[in-house]
Amino acid sequence: MKAIQLEQPKAFREIDLPEPAQPGPGDAVVRVFRVGVCGTDYSGYLGKMPFFSYPRIPGHELGVEVVAVGDGVTNVKPGDKAAVEPYINCQRCYSCARGHTNCCENHQTLGVHVDGGLRPLFTVPARKLHVSTKLSFEQLALVETLGIGLHAINRSNPRADETVFVIGAGPIGLSVIEFAKLAGAHIIVMDLNEQRLAFVREKMGVTETILSKGVLEDDVKTFTDLTNGKLGNVVVDATGSARSMVSAYNFVGFTGRLVWVGITQDPLTLTQPLMHRREMTFMASRNALSHEFTRIIRLIEGGMLNTNPWITHRAPMSDLIGVFPTWLKPEAGVVKAMVEVN
Repeated sequence: MKAIQLEQPKAFREIDLPEPAQPGPGDAVVRVFRVGVCGTDYSGYLGKMPFFSYPRIPGHELGVEVVAVGDGVTNVKPGDKAAVEPYINCQRCYSCARGHTNCCENHQTLGVHVDGGLRPLFTVPARKLHVSTKLSFEQLALVETLGIGLHAINRSNPRADETVFVIGAGPIGLSVIEFAKLAGAHIIVMDLNEQRLAFVREKMGVTETILSKGVLEDDVKTFTDLTNGKLGNVVVDATGSARSMVSAYNFVGFTGRLVWVGITQDPLTLTQPLMHRREMTFMASRNALSHEFTRIIRLIEGGMLNTNPWITHRAPMSDLIGVFPTWLKPEAGVVKAMVEVN
C-alpha cells in the first residue's frame, strides 16, 4: 500500500508499505479516510517542531473506520467510525498513574514520534478510538484539533464574567475560541492576518478583534481600551512564536492566567516584576485527555459545535506532495486543510 513519508524537512516522498497484520490483543486495525493538517505538520515540514523525528509518516488528526480488532477489545467493532486520540501513553509512569495521560513520560504522538495516518491502514491501541454513529469522517478528523482548544480552556477555567484574549487565529486559536464561547466568556482575538480575523468575525461571531501591526505598545493600548483597563483574565497564546509568547504576558490582568498552547524551540526571556505585581499564573497546555474527546464528539453530535466553516482546502493523498507547500502561504487563506486518503 502507498504512504506519504516526510523523509526530512521539506522532503516528502511516496513509499510502499505492507498492509498491517491481524491486530494483537487490545489493538485495532483502522482504515484511514480523512487526515487533517495542522500547525504541527507544517512545523514538522519546515523542521521547526522540536518533538518531530525523521523519517516520519505524518498525520494525527484522523477520521477512520475499524477494520479488525484483537482479543479483549470491547469498545469498538469492525465497521465503527471513529476519531483517533493520537497520544499513545504507556499507562505505567507517574503522569499516567495520576490521570495526566496527555503528558505521559514515555509519550508517543502518532505522526510526530511514531508513524501516523497518511497511509490507508494501520494498527492503533483500540482504547484510543472514540466512536460516533453520526459524525462524518471529516468531522471525526477535526476532533483532535478541537481537543487542543478544549484542554487549554479547561486548564484556564474562564468564567462567564471574564475576558479571554486569544492571540493567534489559526486552527488552534479557533478551537480555543469555540470553548471560550461555550464557557460564556467575553472573547477578543488578535492576529497579524486580517483574513483570519474576518473569518473569526463572520463565521464564529466574535465581534472584537485586533489586527496587530507588530508594535506591542499599540496592541496593549488597543486591548486596554477594549477591556476598560482590566486587560485579560485569561490570555491564550496559540501562535508558536517566541516573540508573541514572551509579549503575551503584557495583556494579562491582575490575578490573570496566561496559557501557552503553541510551542517553540527558541528561548523565552521576560522580566519578572510585572508578573509578580499582577500575581499572574503561567501555564502550558499540552494535547488533550480522553474525556475531552468524548465531550467534543457529543457536542458536535448535539449541534453545539458547528464544524462546517472550518475546512477550507481539500486534496487527495495522491496530490499532497505537490499541494502541501502551497498551503503554507498566507495568501492561500487556509483555515483547515483535509487530506482524502480513502
